Amino acid sequence: MKIDKKTVDKIAKLSKLEFNEEEGRLILNDMNKMLDFIGQLNELDTEGVEPLIHMNEELNKLRKDINYSNTTQKEALKNSPVKDSTYFKLPKVLDKK
Repeated sequence: MKIDKKTVDKIAKLSKLEFNEEEGRLILNDMNKMLDFIGQLNELDTEGVEPLIHMNEELNKLRKDINYSNTTQKEALKNSPVKDSTYFKLPKVLDKK
């Protein structure tokens, strides 16, 4: 597959890029070089090669989720500058329209 000037212009329009004629030729040349390079993968013999799900065989090493301390509602509200009964009182963030 080759990229033509029309495709480069369409990509530039979609990505809101502007460039002159010389830059357009350079981009066209670079994109075709990239596609040729990627096209070399089609020449590889992949017969009998299993597709990879992950790049390596290591799995995530997760730690146990341990709750070390519990903060009561009363203790949490003690740190609030403004509170209303059992709730934090905060200024409005969103206005209804």
